[in-house]
Amino acid sequence: MWPGLAVLLPFLANFPISPANAIDNLRVAFQWKQVEYAWPDNDTRLLFPAYKKEDNVPLGLEVAGDRLFITVPRWKLGVAASLNYISLNDTRESPPLNPYPSWAAHQYGAFGIPEVVSTFRIRADRCGRLWVLDTGLVDILTEPEQQAPPALIVYDLANDQIIRKYVIPADQRTTDSLFANIVVEDYSCEDSFAYLGDLGGPGLVVYSWKENRSWLVKHHFFHPDPQGGEFLVAGVTFHWTDGIFGMALAPTGDGYSTLYFHPLSSTMEFAVSTQLLRDPDRSTSPKSFHEFQALGSRGPNGQSSVSFLDPATGILIYALTNLNAIACWKTGTTYNIQQQGRVYMNNVTMVFPNDLKIDQNGNIWVLSDRLPVFMYSELNPEEYNFRILTGSAREAVQGTVCSMKPAVVDQSSPSPNIQKMPVPVLTNRATGNAAGAGAGVATGGSAGAGSGTLKSSAGTEAVNVPLISFLGLIIAQLAA
Repeated sequence: MWPGLAVLLPFLANFPISPANAIDNLRVAFQWKQVEYAWPDNDTRLLFPAYKKEDNVPLGLEVAGDRLFITVPRWKLGVAASLNYISLNDTRESPPLNPYPSWAAHQYGAFGIPEVVSTFRIRADRCGRLWVLDTGLVDILTEPEQQAPPALIVYDLANDQIIRKYVIPADQRTTDSLFANIVVEDYSCEDSFAYLGDLGGPGLVVYSWKENRSWLVKHHFFHPDPQGGEFLVAGVTFHWTDGIFGMALAPTGDGYSTLYFHPLSSTMEFAVSTQLLRDPDRSTSPKSFHEFQALGSRGPNGQSSVSFLDPATGILIYALTNLNAIACWKTGTTYNIQQQGRVYMNNVTMVFPNDLKIDQNGNIWVLSDRLPVFMYSELNPEEYNFRILTGSAREAVQGTVCSMKPAVVDQSSPSPNIQKMPVPVLTNRATGNAAGAGAGVATGGSAGAGSGTLKSSAGTEAVNVPLISFLGLIIAQLAA
């Protein structure tokens, strides 16, 4: 037996081969061949002369009340609006997007730079606020331009008005910065904290709502793994060097949380207590290095874009970009392949899962968008390219290893779910060559940004193959 196969088999053992398990726990709620907008009239349409359907690819999502928010980064100049919503009550298969908070907020021309320039991911909190992490970066895949500094824009969801805008200070970002993900700790509405992941820096900016200030945290664990940068999605092989990306908060019962995080170009998961991150002196001190913990690996092809912790079960649910899959891990157990289970895998409906949230009703929402095909090949406008899937988070993990063992919580620790493991020292500090970093490199993509050079591409339609066939493919790769 090949050594690589020995490592992989336990992981696949936790991925039930039953076709019913593979397709029934999540359903397609909405799907689009191309993105269209709900133009109120032709006069409004004329105010966006650069609009091209083919330039609009959705990336992030969030659910708040009866609205499902969808982001469309300005990959190219033909994007109409970067922040949008649809109604959850809409019964149409492909509803047009409504710009949020208004059409004017996305208009150039006489209005100058729009209110919202280009956002990747957003977060709604329990205080009725929508946190928008605006990269300020446009024409990402063609001629990247930093049109405005990256900023936090916070809206009141009750009246859709801006209640705060905070520009990330220049000394907390680099020319390679791309802020692609945000999580919010909202135990107190007036003392909330936002954690902003910069995959290009790479770094983590911690923002205090109460103090209206931020500080930059650096760590080796935020960097990409030189061996984790190769991806194969829908016949397209490419390389990305994206740093800290996936982030999820797990409450620890003492007013703090464990922040689980990982770079996109890596198969490793890491963790740190927000008690440390909230302290600007301690979190920025070299003495805090060993307070960050390496948990373990997701195994071969285990690169993950986003993750979200289900507070009702303590289960971390995350997207596996190379495998077109959603997987899970029960916090409090050892982070290894044997403790990770498959929630959903489909080579048609789940091609490149790019955002994932769990709403207040315990429902999973996943957006898949075939982003690498858009970046390096070509999307077929006659096929469904973008999908939003949903299902009960509790039901989705039933029958997996995640539902079989309760979390073991040590109440004496402020970060009870962190597994104490040796902390590796990374000697290769590859920097994220994010969008706008230079010419001649395909930039601005990845699940959030992307810095990658294309090896080869094939614009063929992905097919839904049985897991046994998929295993055969992986075995062939390991044997090569």
